[in-house]
Amino acid sequence: MATHPLQQGATAALEGIGKRLWGFPPSLMAPIVRQLGPLRALRWAIWNMPRYERTLKRFGGLRTHLLCTVISLINGCPYCTYGHAYAFQLIHLRERGYMFPLDEHAIGQLRGMAPAVVRHHLVEALRKVNLHDEVPRLERVIALTAAEDRRPTEPDDVRLAHLVRMFAVLNSVGISSRTAPDQAHDPINKNAPLKQLYAGLRAATGT
Repeated sequence: MATHPLQQGATAALEGIGKRLWGFPPSLMAPIVRQLGPLRALRWAIWNMPRYERTLKRFGGLRTHLLCTVISLINGCPYCTYGHAYAFQLIHLRERGYMFPLDEHAIGQLRGMAPAVVRHHLVEALRKVNLHDEVPRLERVIALTAAEDRRPTEPDDVRLAHLVRMFAVLNSVGISSRTAPDQAHDPINKNAPLKQLYAGLRAATGT
């Protein structure tokens, strides 16, 4: 079936943003355009991406990708879980010099489990590497993701609630389109030597 020029243009624009930021055209962009429609997809991106980038700057990559990962786990999206868990792994290695206890595949296996189980495994892993400060926000974003009422009630809730709303759309499209995971959803994805180092370390340890 032929693709409408407007749909082609919207897809190219969104893929172009991903390629500029992360070094590759994200596989989810075409399904987003198909499901939301070209104009709505562009409006959605224009509204959400700058807010996401401000959160990324405020929280830093480690915290932001951890939160995006856990939201996607609770919602059950393989695509977003992998993209943000992999980004988290690379940033963790770059900033701390060693690997996180759970790799992106082990984290992905938590998908579909109860929020309390997801929380238990991730909090245990965070505490093993002295990332205790990340636990309160992780717990809060799990609560917001699982809640019916997601209105902000605490200072950080405004950013967390936006991530939850934003990923509700991304995760829904990722699940319904069955989009296969691609790469790390962060500029660190363009760091080929770091990715090679990470892959080598994982292979050497069998994790």
